[in-house]
Amino acid sequence: MAGEEVFIGSIDQGTTSTRFIIYDRSARPLASHQVEFTQFYPQSGWVEHDPMEILESVRECIAKAIDKATAAGHNVVSGLKAIGLTNQRETTVVWSRSTGCPLHKAIVWMDVRTSSICRKLEKELSGGRTHFVEACGLPISTYFSALKLLWLLENVDAVKEAVKKGDALFGTIDTWLIWNLTGGKENGLHVTDLSNASRTMLMNLKTLEWDKTILNELGIPLAILPKIVSNAEIVGNISKGWPITGIPIAGCLGDQHAAMLGQACRKGEAKSTYGTGAFILLNTGEEIIKSNHGLLSTLAYKLGPKAPTNYALEGSIAIAGAAVQWLRDSLGIIKTASEIEKLALEVDSSGGVYFVPAFNGLFAPWWRDDARGVCIGITRFTNKSHIARAVLESMCFQVKDVLDSMHKDAGEKGEVKNDKGEFLLRVDGGATVNNLLMQIQADILGSPVVRPADIETTALGAAYAAGLAVGVWTEDQIFSSGEKTEKDTVFRPAIDEQLRKQKVESWCKAVTRTFDLADLSL
Repeated sequence: MAGEEVFIGSIDQGTTSTRFIIYDRSARPLASHQVEFTQFYPQSGWVEHDPMEILESVRECIAKAIDKATAAGHNVVSGLKAIGLTNQRETTVVWSRSTGCPLHKAIVWMDVRTSSICRKLEKELSGGRTHFVEACGLPISTYFSALKLLWLLENVDAVKEAVKKGDALFGTIDTWLIWNLTGGKENGLHVTDLSNASRTMLMNLKTLEWDKTILNELGIPLAILPKIVSNAEIVGNISKGWPITGIPIAGCLGDQHAAMLGQACRKGEAKSTYGTGAFILLNTGEEIIKSNHGLLSTLAYKLGPKAPTNYALEGSIAIAGAAVQWLRDSLGIIKTASEIEKLALEVDSSGGVYFVPAFNGLFAPWWRDDARGVCIGITRFTNKSHIARAVLESMCFQVKDVLDSMHKDAGEKGEVKNDKGEFLLRVDGGATVNNLLMQIQADILGSPVVRPADIETTALGAAYAAGLAVGVWTEDQIFSSGEKTEKDTVFRPAIDEQLRKQKVESWCKAVTRTFDLADLSL
């Protein structure tokens, strides 16, 4: 391939928007296009997407990004070697094999309609909430796809009928996209990758296959599940009817696993992605570490069918950037998300205000779906700047809660430190452009935070996986990219230990005030 232009494309299908980014051989982004799509809230705590609208957003992003690259003088159509795909995880779709149409809107990862199913299973199953943890690494929670699938099987007649007739296909968003990209109802491929499969609550972490015991206990038919593939292999080619045809889909990872690869996280290294939610993963190498502190054991990545499997500890935070969107869209305190930094900088502290964004309950390490959001410590002195700062701090406190749990689970051997004995947190995602947020994060952690020059590491990770599968890059090249460069920005703690400790204690007090509020009268 020497001398010719070589490109890898990356579809990044997120919770609120879709992007397509085109990378060159040096893994530099050359062109991209992004489209937001509709969020549906049919009831309190319910969140849905239209799978057809998501498909159209992918189509538009691919076409417009290629147009931009072509206008800049790049021959993308002939130089594009492969496509990688990364997606919002756990979001669940069931569709008809014969018509290609969804049988219900997609139920989004943060949706909590399955809480009654969770309570029922906890009572019925011998192990309670942790009944399936040994097999799949995950507790019974509204978060995971299996429970959303159970709700669809129990509540949607079209889904029940399609299952009876053998016409139903289940998948997360990666599966839905690949099926459509490779031909849909004509000859679409029904596959998912290991990282997405590991988030369904249905895959055995050791065997890397669907766990028949779990399927039997939940009453989920194996026939509707996709085939599981590795994160870096040629799955199939893009079919006619798309802006690009015949290009191999060669990489697929759930968004947080993709960000981990994009950040080149080896064993003992952790990253935090700040998007709609925030997601912290610590690579534990080829060992599955069972958490005793409220974290998830999950797959990190497997870069080829015969490659070693890397596992991770993960802490998932439901609401991070979504709290800023709430300030903008529901309260009208800011007009754009980027305004929050300026507003928060108008004060030098939150004035004793603590905001816990438990809009749909709390994920790791608390796992309380009965929690609801609180803003406490308000006095007559409080103004909107204090609230804005408290919202930023809420993201950082939640990340600290998760990292503290990780360090307890993994121990000293589970983390890599630099030559100064510091544990570095790598960060990425749209919210990390906010310098104040990053400084608050370093202050609350008491350790450095490293922001790479390219913060869109989720899309980059999917590109890396695809490029690896088709020989554009080697693993050595990908992981050497994680070595810190002068282009990275390092934020170092600037507050003393006593103040940090007091603030963390106040935060923990605020978190306890969110519990058992789900049944407040309307």
